[in-house]
Amino acid sequence: MPYVGKVINPVQYNERHTVKKNQFYKGFSTVDPSRSDSRLYDYELLKQDLFNQFNIRKNERVMDPNFGTVIWDLLFEPFTDSVKSQIIDDVTRIVSEDPRVQTLSASIVEQDYGILLEVTLIFKDSNQSENLKFSFNKTNGLTTV
Repeated sequence: MPYVGKVINPVQYNERHTVKKNQFYKGFSTVDPSRSDSRLYDYELLKQDLFNQFNIRKNERVMDPNFGTVIWDLLFEPFTDSVKSQIIDDVTRIVSEDPRVQTLSASIVEQDYGILLEVTLIFKDSNQSENLKFSFNKTNGLTTV
C-alpha cells in the first residue's frame, strides 16, 4: 500500500483563487504568453471566444463542422456584393449562436490583402455595446485592430 501515511494538503486560501462576485462569465486563455494571468472575464472572454471562432475555417473543426467562419474561403474571391452578403450572414450566424451578445451592426471594408470586419455588439447582461474590429489578412492571418 504505497499511499499509507501520505497526507494530501488541501489548497490553502489564496486571493488569486477567489473569483470576483460581479463577473458574469469566467474562462481562460493561453493564447497570449506575455500575460501574467490567463484568466478572462466577461467582455475579454467573449472577445477571445469570437476571435477563436473567426480564426478557424468552417468545416475544419473535428466533430463540429459548423464551428468557424467562411471568411477564410472568401478572401481569395473577388470582393462582390454576393461575397459581402455571405460574410455578413456568416458573422451574424456566429454572433447569434452566442447567448451573451447580440449584433447591432456589421460592416466590411476591403483592404489590400484582405478585409476589415467591424462588428458592433450589445452585451445582453449589461446592455453595454462595444465595437470590435477584426482584420483578416491573406499573409498575416487574423488580428484585432
